[in-house]
This record gives sequence, structure tokens and C-alpha cells, in this order.
Amino acid sequence: MRMSWGLALGLIGFTLLGCTGGASSAPEANGPTSTTASPPKPMEGELKVALITPGPVSDSGWNAMAYAGLKAIETDLGAKVSNQEAAGPKISDAMRSYAQDGYQLVFGHGFEYNEPAVEVGKAFPNTIFITSSGGGTSTNVGAFRFYLEQGFYLAGYMAGKMSKTGKVAMIGGDDVPSIRSTFKGFVAGAKAARADIVVIEKFTGSGSDVAAAKQATTAAINEGADFVIHQANAAAQGVFEACKEKKVYAFGANLNQNSNESGIVIASATINAEPAFLKIAKSVKDGTFKGEVVLVGMSDGAIDFVLNPAMRSVIPETLVREIEAERTKILEGQLTVPKDEF
Repeated sequence: MRMSWGLALGLIGFTLLGCTGGASSAPEANGPTSTTASPPKPMEGELKVALITPGPVSDSGWNAMAYAGLKAIETDLGAKVSNQEAAGPKISDAMRSYAQDGYQLVFGHGFEYNEPAVEVGKAFPNTIFITSSGGGTSTNVGAFRFYLEQGFYLAGYMAGKMSKTGKVAMIGGDDVPSIRSTFKGFVAGAKAARADIVVIEKFTGSGSDVAAAKQATTAAINEGADFVIHQANAAAQGVFEACKEKKVYAFGANLNQNSNESGIVIASATINAEPAFLKIAKSVKDGTFKGEVVLVGMSDGAIDFVLNPAMRSVIPETLVREIEAERTKILEGQLTVPKDEF
């Protein structure tokens, strides 16, 4: 079933939480569940941890964020680490290969890795498989989900308040539930700021096709959008390039992209993944791992919305205060940002 753990940056301890800190319930796992694996035991010897990503870890976004978590495991726990890209049918092959090579922990960074993890996990009970999103779990398979919708909500709120055209846009790469859910948060924020706002949505089908992302962004801007947010991974540069050429503002996503060379990123909805990755690795090493779904959000220090200090002059102070008020509502549980269950 879906459960959630609270992650405190100071203590890095997980406790049950919902969207704002309380217990939550969720549908049953969406993938087949294995019951054949034995409960994990404390490890002996070297910890070997692998990360499989859908794109290059040099993307300054989704994949880079996960790689930072992997490197934190290497530094803090002295683990041997490895990373490779794999998509489609190659996902299962990569997972099997790592398990056969004795890796005790394998991260699959994305919703699309969850189903293969459940299947492969049946054959390798001594390897723990963790995916970023997804609901399939078993004794040796789990997932954690970053409540990035909260950051996207604040981005949408800001866009709705600042838009002069009354139109804003969302550009996605791969059309997967996790990305659609963050867009749901953006729409909610934009509508909260301005009820008649028009939100344009476009997917390219690829998180690596920079040209396609630029083309989709240009099309959205030509339709009137003057603020653009993305979930395009490495292809985000195409979004930024189009925004620069058309002189409209963009939002960064996953990592802080405010310093992008385009000079048009006004704020970023960010994930701090390192504590979550470290907590999982420590639980594998000490034999306390549990196969469940973890939700971490803004109240845990895992999600943030960061204004670009270089652009503060174009952001009204009244809006800065409003954004902080919305943030406080989220942190105090007065506002639950919508998200999809998957």
C-alpha cells in the first residue's frame, strides 16, 4: 500500500506522514507484489549502490539531482557507486546486470522504473530496488515520491499573478503520471492566483530532445504564454532558449536552475534529494529497510521554491509576501496542494 515517511534534514529520520505531516492512505500497489524475499539483514562488506537514469546526469535537473544523492552515498557511507542510462526494455536488463554484479541497492530514477523493479526484484531477493515514483512494492522493492507539486503550485501562483497576457505554459518531455501530477500543482497555483488564467500544456515525448522542447515552447509562447515551466530533463535548455528568444520568463524545475545562462529563469521549484537517498542507503546497510512508498515534501525540507535573487527587481514585493504566505499555508497544513495518485 502507499505509505509516507517524514524526512527531517537535521535528523534525517522518517516517520509516517501525509501531504502535510499526518498519516495518509493510498491505493494498493499498482504492480505485482513479491512475497518470496526474506526480510533484509544487516550488511557485511562493501556497500554497492547503482543509479539508473532516463537521461544524462549532466542535465542540471532531474537526473543531476539523483546523481547528487548517489554521490552523497559514496561520500558519507564509503560505498562503491555506479550510474548508467537506460530506458524501455533496457531498464530490466540494467537492473538484472547490477543485481548479478552484487549491487545491494539499485535506484531507478523515474515512474517508468517501478514495474520493472517489482518484476526483477522477484529474481534477486538480496538486492533492494528503489524507484522515484510508482506504487509497486514488495519485501525488497520500494519507492519514494517527492511532493514537487508543492513547489510547482508556488510557481503557478507566481505566474498567475505576474502574467500580462493571462496565459502561461507547461512543457513536458515524457508523458508520464509523475510529470502530469506536478503540472496539476502548477495549474492549481495559477488558478488560485487568477481564476481566468489559461494554462497551455504541451508534451514532446522526449526528455532529451532539445530541439523538440524549443519548438513546443515557441509554439506555446506564440499562443500567448508569457511564463513557462518545464519538466523536460536535459531538453530543458530548449525551453530556456525559446524563452530567451521570445523574451518571456521561465521557471526552473527539480534543481535550482536560476543561474542558467539564458538569464530568463525567474525562480525554481527544487528537490533536495540527498537526505532521502542517504536514508534509504543507511536502511539497506543496517538491515532496517522496508518495502513501502515514501512521500517527502516541503515540511521535510525536501521541496522548495527559490526566487532568483538576480531578478528580485522585477518581482513586486507584495507578491513576494503573498508567495511566502502561500508557502506558510502549505507548511502549516492549511493548504493541501493537489496531486495525482499513481
